[in-house]
This record gives sequence, structure tokens and C-alpha cells, in this order.
Amino acid sequence: MRGYILAPALIWCLCSTAQFAAADPAYKAEDIVRTFAPALGATRGLCIGTEAECAATAPKTKNVSFDLIVTFDYDSDVLTRPAKENLDEFAKALRHPNLKAAAFVVEGHTDAKGSDAYNMDLSQRRARAVVRYLSQKGVDTSKLSARGYGKQKPRAPDPFDPTNRRVETRLRSE
Repeated sequence: MRGYILAPALIWCLCSTAQFAAADPAYKAEDIVRTFAPALGATRGLCIGTEAECAATAPKTKNVSFDLIVTFDYDSDVLTRPAKENLDEFAKALRHPNLKAAAFVVEGHTDAKGSDAYNMDLSQRRARAVVRYLSQKGVDTSKLSARGYGKQKPRAPDPFDPTNRRVETRLRSE
């Protein structure tokens, strides 16, 4: 009799802890929209004048970036489950009306382990993996450019730090 009472409690406990084992995305789609939408400008205008006069009044596109928090295992371009969860939110943001006209550069990075040529190739594969995944989620890939930087732009002071293995995105200026 005691075993029958204990079993449902154990099942409830296991189900409850399994629910907490799954991590939520590091950000929500709304965070991304709030980051990029102001940089796009609220309105467009027509300037009648010389090129120099119009250039002086043209709104400047801000160099806004967003860390997609898409990290990779050592020597890998395979998206992890947490990376996919974060990219799902990014895909949702890119379908938001405020970002429909925006175009983005998807930048791949590596840590300093390995040769320059190898890391450049790996960073490009990482950026392409993100673009490919976003395409599978219904994002128009004509609005995305994949670019690899290898180990040229470390995030952490230690160039070998795993946090340097990442993908970031920024608004693409045409």
C-alpha cells in the first residue's frame, strides 16, 4: 500500500523538476524589437536640394548590435538547444511589423584556438548555420547576410575564452 502512495508523489516530483531543467530563452522577441526599431527611424522624408544639403539632414543609421546569445561548443558550428530557443525569439522579432523592413548582418566569431584560416572558415559556417535555421523558421533570408570574423573581434579579454565563440547581429546599412 505504501508503494502505491509513494509512486504518484515520485512521478509528480520528477515531472516538476523536468519542467525546471529546460532553460528559457535569454531574451524575448520584444527585447529585440525594442533594440532595433528606434535605430530604423520612425519616418522617411524627401529632401529637395543638393546632395551635400540632403546628406547633412539625412538621419544617421545607428550602429546597433544585439548579441543573439548563440554560442557554440569548441570547434563546432552545430546549434545547441539553448541557441535554437534564442533564435526562435529572434525569428519572431524579425516577423514583427516594426522590423519587417530591416536587414541584418549575422556575424560569426571564434576563440583564438586554431589558425586564422581555419577560424575564419568556422566563423562563416557558424553565421551560415544561424541564417539557415532562421530560414527554416520562416525568416526572409534576403534580409540576412552571413559574415565570419574568425578570432578578429573577441568579446572577452582572454582571446581563448569560450564566450568568444558566438554569433551577433547588427543592422545592415545598405
